[in-house]
Amino acid sequence: MPSQMEHAMETLMFTFHKYAGDKNYLTKEDLRLLMDKEFPGFLDNQKDPMAVDKIMKDLDQCRDGRVGFQSFFSLVAGLTIACNDYFVVHMKQKGRK
Repeated sequence: MPSQMEHAMETLMFTFHKYAGDKNYLTKEDLRLLMDKEFPGFLDNQKDPMAVDKIMKDLDQCRDGRVGFQSFFSLVAGLTIACNDYFVVHMKQKGRK
């Protein structure tokens, strides 16, 4: 039986390939759909309507309109770090009350 971490890794891989398909990379449209379906709270809270475009620009380092798994993983890692930072601050504030 896989551990929680192994399951999390499997989920990341399957989610990427669900949107990338056989081409093994995400286009801007794929990324927009993935963000919309898998991170709905993130896009709902964005004040910048160009958020996905900016994310795509940051991730597409080769400037070929493609985001590979490593760049996708960097995005997930960055979002996870931001969520953890928020969680830590929130828990500290909660502890003070």
